[in-house]
Amino acid sequence: MDNRDEVREFLTSRRAKISPERAGLPAGSRRRVPGLRRSEVAALADMSVEYYAKLERGNLAGVSPAVLEAVARVLQLDDAERAHLLNLAQAADGTDALTRPRRRRAKEGWKVHRSLQWTLDAITAGPAFVRNGRMDVLATNRLARAFYRDLYAAPGNQANLARFQFLDPASRRFYPDWDRFADVAVAILRTEAGRNPYDKDLHDLVGELSTRSEEFRTRWGAHDVRHHGTGTKRFHHEIVGEVTLAFEGLELAAEPGLTLTIYAAEPGSTSEEGLRLLASWAATQETSPPVRPMTN
Repeated sequence: MDNRDEVREFLTSRRAKISPERAGLPAGSRRRVPGLRRSEVAALADMSVEYYAKLERGNLAGVSPAVLEAVARVLQLDDAERAHLLNLAQAADGTDALTRPRRRRAKEGWKVHRSLQWTLDAITAGPAFVRNGRMDVLATNRLARAFYRDLYAAPGNQANLARFQFLDPASRRFYPDWDRFADVAVAILRTEAGRNPYDKDLHDLVGELSTRSEEFRTRWGAHDVRHHGTGTKRFHHEIVGEVTLAFEGLELAAEPGLTLTIYAAEPGSTSEEGLRLLASWAATQETSPPVRPMTN
């Protein structure tokens, strides 16, 4: 797997984010580019300029963990960025495909096993669903199906949260903080691309979104990654209005590459009441929601 372009762009973009002041260096003058110079990164990481330049050209094959840690320290990478750099190095070595558990194939080739569906169905107070790293929604409880009604309403979304985010106008209403959700979606896909560089379906999805959405294309070029395990989000549902929900994302040990996400409302809040109303509404509906056409 030749991922030199990915490595080069990631390291260059991280270097541009670190000002001399943040690195403990004098600002100086006559800086033609933002951030640190290659020579400054090399000096702070205790390596030659030539060697660091080789890394930044994308040559991570055979690089030791100590060198990667030095680069991560100087570039002040967070946990998600450090993991991404390690994944890029493993892919460059060719060890990724040999040592990792095989990740999920196309969603059409995966079926939810009974115990997992039973677990989802047992969660009745909040939406719960299983997704892969490409943001395909693979399994849900009934409340999640009602909660993501817009996701399923347009066939073009293909039950994919990234397609919904960037290609379906309904996402602008559903996500009041649309830009924040867009940043998260792209960071999740970029993280997955580093972990699983051999995923053709992911490459195809990124190509489709890059072609059809300037909002996606700009964010993809930023090379931002993140861990997305817990937090709070606002939504505006067409049935119950605005709700604010906490979420937890749990990696499934028995299904490498899949995440179980559970949303919950603060007890006694209007959001909790909204979820109760949505659950009552969902209980009266047919299994398949109405389908609407999707416009670009």
